[in-house]
Amino acid sequence: MTGALPDGAGRRRAAYRFGHRAEWLALAALMLKGYWPIGRRVSVAGGEIDLVVRRWNTVVFVEVKARAKRDDAREAIDGAKRRRFSRAVRAWIGRNAWCAGATFRADAVFVGHRAWPAHVERVFTIEGL
Repeated sequence: MTGALPDGAGRRRAAYRFGHRAEWLALAALMLKGYWPIGRRVSVAGGEIDLVVRRWNTVVFVEVKARAKRDDAREAIDGAKRRRFSRAVRAWIGRNAWCAGATFRADAVFVGHRAWPAHVERVFTIEGL
């Protein structure tokens, strides 16, 4: 069959689109709660921060997890992910002197099919801060 993607490539592309959509939904949900976007898909120090948002004097680093069932997304943040995320957050803070004196927090937004994103504050402690 010409023009058809292999099964693996098709699944990866669909997962990428689902994750991309989930990040936009998460950002919309956060903005409705009064957060202002600072960055999206920030890659630093070998890690990625899905969203960086701010509300008042709090800078929030957000991990967005999307799964078919929103509850399955909650289980996707393991110790290795927290360490990579924390390393990226520390690098981001080091490169953004304007946020000195701000409060920092690691939140998560969990997204499932046909479900409004669930925002969880302080999902874990940022290691090394």
